Amino acid sequence: MKDDSFLAACWSGLRLKPVLALGLAVLIIGFAGSPTGWTAETYPDFSGVWKSYGTSRGRPSLRWPADAPFTEEAKAKIAEYHALVDPIGDGPGAHCVGAGFPGNMLSSGGYPMEIIQRPEQITVIYEAFTEVRRIYITDKPVDPKDLIPTRNGYSVGHWEGDTLIVETTSLEEQVDLAAAHSEQAKVIERYQLGTDDQGTKVLTAEMTMTDPVFYSRPVSMTKKWAAAPGQRMLNYDCTEPEWQDHIEKLRQQAAH
Repeated sequence: MKDDSFLAACWSGLRLKPVLALGLAVLIIGFAGSPTGWTAETYPDFSGVWKSYGTSRGRPSLRWPADAPFTEEAKAKIAEYHALVDPIGDGPGAHCVGAGFPGNMLSSGGYPMEIIQRPEQITVIYEAFTEVRRIYITDKPVDPKDLIPTRNGYSVGHWEGDTLIVETTSLEEQVDLAAAHSEQAKVIERYQLGTDDQGTKVLTAEMTMTDPVFYSRPVSMTKKWAAAPGQRMLNYDCTEPEWQDHIEKLRQQAAH
């Protein structure tokens, strides 16, 4: 029985090895044949923490054009919104609602952002309101019917040489920030990595937004980020102060 068990184990091993080898080969071929074609040596690595470039204390000087070519429909919707909130000094930030895209990419109130880069996905985390964008590196289109419009939309990217091209659609209509847009807005970004005269790594994003409902022509802007090595992102929990106030009120009620 002992010899038989040994032979059975050997035979089982011989059968398993081809299976394991085949599985490994599938994984290798699958990655090599991936449409992303990304490796650390192939494309620039945007990973790390970044702050606004070329401004005092990292605060942004970039603003949405004051003369943005809004359509009459857009002007009417924006005016209606401001008539509601301006008299009381209200806004999305007061209710822990983040800027959404492209507002967070253009300014984020001077807060930094962090990029986490993988072959199939680039994740961008803006410290302000902990807004998260996911850029899917793929050549497989998604049926628009399967997407739900959100403030950050749906972003798909691909590489053209050393340039990352990102297309964002499925944005919900937004009139509560300067970069107002309708659900038909489409934003194209071109990200390139370089260095300035002081040797600082600079990430440049050239952005163009087209929106036939809100704009009579495309709007283009350029945003630059400076690498912030050694710095880390901080937690941004907008609702925590409100929660603490709520607990304090409960304590006062219990005391009476």
